[in-house]
Amino acid sequence: MAQITAGLVKELRERTGAGMMDCKKALTETDGNIEQAIDLLREKGLSKAAKKAGRVAAEGCVADYIDEAKQVAVLAEVNCETDFVAKTDEYKALATSVAKHIAENNPADVAVLAEQEFAGTGKKVAEVITESIAKIGENISIRRFTRYEYGSNVIGAYIHGGGRIGVLVELEGGDAALAKDIAMHIAAANPGYLHRDEVPTDVLEHEKEVLSEQARNEGKPEKIIEKMVIGRIQKYYKEVCLVDQEFVKDPDKTITALCKEHNATIKRFVRYQLGEGIEKKETDFAAEVMSFVK
Repeated sequence: MAQITAGLVKELRERTGAGMMDCKKALTETDGNIEQAIDLLREKGLSKAAKKAGRVAAEGCVADYIDEAKQVAVLAEVNCETDFVAKTDEYKALATSVAKHIAENNPADVAVLAEQEFAGTGKKVAEVITESIAKIGENISIRRFTRYEYGSNVIGAYIHGGGRIGVLVELEGGDAALAKDIAMHIAAANPGYLHRDEVPTDVLEHEKEVLSEQARNEGKPEKIIEKMVIGRIQKYYKEVCLVDQEFVKDPDKTITALCKEHNATIKRFVRYQLGEGIEKKETDFAAEVMSFVK
């Protein structure tokens, strides 16, 4: 039987993030073979992680990564369960490493990403995430990402609130300062579309129906409701279309006017808000504690 030294336990703990007693037990079971002990802990970790995989992960962070040399930019949302974990350096580093991997490997979607080898580790991205679940103790998922190859254009990125909102915007013309300003504007104003012609017909028709009903509820006669709706649709465009919005730093000018001043054109943008669309589970904390007591 090999001697299980404190140094060996420490090394295993540093390499796996597992608890000290778990490391000692794994080394004992494998007669001090650290590689076998790592495999054993991974196997146990995979079992633990599987139990966490069904939990709602609506916290986390939106991370960006820009490779100026290769002219590639990525925005990725990586979710966990609690804001406490999301604020840790370890978790932020994981999210950034995922964004970097996407920039370098160009997966088609999240499913393809999960099967790619992660940063030369010899492990799939899905395996690395599962190991992180076991180590951190929360469900973790890569929810979505956007990858831009922007060539000779200008890219602007902005992360707000420690990763609660993230934006990428690509400009033809202009400069980095303008791109950053527009990215910050997008974070604040939350446009749904770039141009008016991007608003889907069904969305526009629904808005017209709502506006017509509003006018009727205000007691307006039918003969002028149509004209009122046309006017209010113009206001709607200014609310949801980026180029029509008033610039948050100078409301006297629109984004279109701002771009014209700098000979720039906005080609595309993406805005992620952490957890949007995820149904969060409401928990009665006292009842949860009592369930463990029982």
